[in-house]
Amino acid sequence: MILKRIFPLVIVFLFTLSSCATKTVVAQNRKPKAVVYVKTTPPKPKVIVIKKCGPNSTWIKGHWKWNGRKYIWINGHCVKKRRGYIWIDGHWKNTPRGWKWIPGHWK
Repeated sequence: MILKRIFPLVIVFLFTLSSCATKTVVAQNRKPKAVVYVKTTPPKPKVIVIKKCGPNSTWIKGHWKWNGRKYIWINGHCVKKRRGYIWIDGHWKNTPRGWKWIPGHWK
């Protein structure tokens, strides 16, 4: 008889105790990208007519990308604006180790 009255209380106590001991873990699959240094100077950017983006979009400039053997041109494109952020264009930076691509990002 006593067991029937105490058992539900023990279950509630254990449930409450276990919920206090949980920890939320957020897994991120982002692997840091390897930095590649290129000895060859990148070509000058292509002169291209910029496509007009909509009012909620911004233009991401085209750029030269190193594919491991040569530079290939990546066309510019429109992307949806992020409220409260501005787009910082990517660029090639000359370092003592060679040319390094600095990716564009929202700031």
